[in-house]
Amino acid sequence: MLGIHDLFLFIASGLLLNIIPGPDAILIMSRSAAQGWRAGSAAALGIGSGTCVHVIAAALGLSAVLATSALAFTVVKWIGAVYLVYMGMTLLLSRKKTTAPRAAPSALPLRKIYLQGFLTNIFNPKVALFFLAFVPQFIEPHASHKALAFIVLGAVFNINGMLWCHFLALCSAQAGRRWNVPATATHWLNRGIGALFLCFGIRLALGER
Repeated sequence: MLGIHDLFLFIASGLLLNIIPGPDAILIMSRSAAQGWRAGSAAALGIGSGTCVHVIAAALGLSAVLATSALAFTVVKWIGAVYLVYMGMTLLLSRKKTTAPRAAPSALPLRKIYLQGFLTNIFNPKVALFFLAFVPQFIEPHASHKALAFIVLGAVFNINGMLWCHFLALCSAQAGRRWNVPATATHWLNRGIGALFLCFGIRLALGER
């Protein structure tokens, strides 16, 4: 169908690749543990929206520009690195909240969490290059509708990714409720997550193409 082959191998490989931890997973787990499943779901949906953009861009050949143009790749890479470093520094420098006993901690609006997930994904050029390198391996060289086949495979990958991301959000939210993390631990957890985002940003900035 549409020149797609080894679909089950593609699905299995995609699931394994989605399980590999990275900035997206860290964002989902941190938001879920702090604000519950809905916050993690908002982050996951933002990440999924970013993935849709990468899939469509790759299908239309726009991601090929990142693969061939050093300048375009560098610009997008540094934008993504700066955003990750910004998120990391924001968490690292956040002050411990002093709230009354049993008071609910201040929460980020879901739309802002969604935007964080979207920007974290969309400004990572390696996601675009991943689709450009991985998906075509499952499309016949002589397929008559390569772009459509690419979009179909990208949609399958994204659906699998969303299932995993929401499972991750649910588990993280349950763990956050069960452990009833105190304010001091939450403060240091945010700092630890901030350090991870800072490391991801530096790694993206210094990484090779």
